[in-house]
Amino acid sequence: MRNVVPMKWLLARLYEPDLVIVDCRYQLNDSSAGRAAYEQGYIPGAVYFDLSKDLSSPVSEHGGRHPLPDIATFADKLGKAGIDETIRVVAYDDQGGMNASRFWWLLKYLGHEKVYLLDEGFTAWKNAGYPVTNAAPPIRVPKKFTPRPQPDMLADMEDVRTAVRDRTSVLVDSREHKRYIGQEEPIDRIAGHIPTARNRFWKDNVNADGKWKTVEELQERFHDVNNHDNIIVYCGSGVSACPNVVALDEAGFRNVKLYAGSWSDWISYRENPVAVGEE
Repeated sequence: MRNVVPMKWLLARLYEPDLVIVDCRYQLNDSSAGRAAYEQGYIPGAVYFDLSKDLSSPVSEHGGRHPLPDIATFADKLGKAGIDETIRVVAYDDQGGMNASRFWWLLKYLGHEKVYLLDEGFTAWKNAGYPVTNAAPPIRVPKKFTPRPQPDMLADMEDVRTAVRDRTSVLVDSREHKRYIGQEEPIDRIAGHIPTARNRFWKDNVNADGKWKTVEELQERFHDVNNHDNIIVYCGSGVSACPNVVALDEAGFRNVKLYAGSWSDWISYRENPVAVGEE
């Protein structure tokens, strides 16, 4: 089964008791917009997880703009949402899968295998005439989520330094090309990319109609990466890299790590080198 499920798949299983739906809508330029959108209407049964409050921890000197959440705290929130190892989880957003992919990655990292992304997102669901509600958020029967962290899925800054120095891993930069080459940087204080990285903009995982590309199309996106390579994926803060992790998994790559701190962590160390232009 693919990581991305069609809307009709979810519609057919909407009220099954072993399914939890997670709404991950969030706007980077307005931290309250996602919760407001959820309260205006959501897929029936969906619980809301906020990128800043639930899927990240507070910002510090290092770790990037969206550090990973504390594992125990996040596990407690998952349990309160009715999620444990027996539950299938489908996450959605309205941002091309960016925030939902962060949720997907976090559950995979904590050892939960039955987590999926909803193809196309909330607006497509609503426009298709599928059920939407603005009733009070559902009350889930609490469960105990037991985290089983998978360290092979995570890279830290030292891992990336080693990859740059020794060429031990392929680095994939998930940001827009203009940010990758250092032409512009609207968020972080330094423009450019990590030396040796190749650019694969995360939004190119979906077609113009908003649907995820086929497995064959995703394999073509990464045609210049060897299936046996160690791969480290990053973006600006570890969020928009996650769709590329999903895409690489879809394409059959298994040695894939997320550099959670990403570019905003890399440049927090003054001694780290910065590249501009094409590789």
